Amino acid sequence: MASTGLIDFHAHFVTGEYVAVARAAGVEQPDGMPGWPAWSAEAHLELMDRGGIGRSYLSISSPGVHFGDDAAARALARDVNEFGAAVRSRRPERFGHFAALPLPDVDGARAEAAYALDTLGADGIVVESNHHGMYLGDGRLEPLWEDLDRRGALVFVHPTSPPHAESVALGRPRPMLEFLFDTARTAADLVFNGVLVRYPRIRWLLTHGGGVLPLLADRMDMFRAAFPMGAAPDAPTVTSQLRRLWYDMAGTPFPRQIPALDAAFGTGRLVYGSDYCWTPAAAALAQIAAVDAAPPPPDADTDTDTDTWRDLTTRNAHELTGGAR
Repeated sequence: MASTGLIDFHAHFVTGEYVAVARAAGVEQPDGMPGWPAWSAEAHLELMDRGGIGRSYLSISSPGVHFGDDAAARALARDVNEFGAAVRSRRPERFGHFAALPLPDVDGARAEAAYALDTLGADGIVVESNHHGMYLGDGRLEPLWEDLDRRGALVFVHPTSPPHAESVALGRPRPMLEFLFDTARTAADLVFNGVLVRYPRIRWLLTHGGGVLPLLADRMDMFRAAFPMGAAPDAPTVTSQLRRLWYDMAGTPFPRQIPALDAAFGTGRLVYGSDYCWTPAAAALAQIAAVDAAPPPPDADTDTDTDTWRDLTTRNAHELTGGAR
């Protein structure tokens, strides 16, 4: 293992039951991908050891656990959350767990969040960028955000396909482009509906360096100044609100994504993410090699060679997880 073990906030698992339920609902090519990945704790640990990853926070990825029926979604959320909690309890030094919620069923989500955090000891919650077209600034989600703000919860926002994805994705896998756009879309919804201001104790974590957000923050500020869009006139600027969020570097962080994030929001809230098991092990290891080979962070101590991207993201990770749960 490398001298500084990475802390992976963007790590996924699947279970046989979860995949079976999804397939029964007709989901054979989730988000336009060729099929479902395989996962085991043993294979995940092998990847972690090879890549120098000290700890991975496991979560269910898109398409989530809701396939059209609230009761079935509640049962599936409970099943995968108890599975994830069991993996964590067997190897707590290597695995953490973010609990899935049966959104857009808000009542079910509130109940599952309480159970996951209070009974299972989950490290946080995972939500999608939209849930069947319900974006995260939607007023129906206010009771859930109130609960999670009161707890100071960590909320991992994973992108998913936008509504009518088949029309806009042009037959291509949605993670390639649409996930990055949908992250920006839901972040804008959180900003313009005032959610980030009303619930400042939630620790929001966005993926893939914020997607296209670094390129759009100034444009969002310009439009907010020119056209009333619901946000309070005295609310902080879009850019200042987005600087308070956390971002992982899953995907293709170098040579362009992380420098763009740094220019827009800085790297003081940047953490590592692999996207395994949806990203195959070989690709995850290639990404780690690119991170280790990248020029050091802009303010690194190059004389002592002690501040690498591993050091920076791990230091940030301890700050992110040190907040109240």
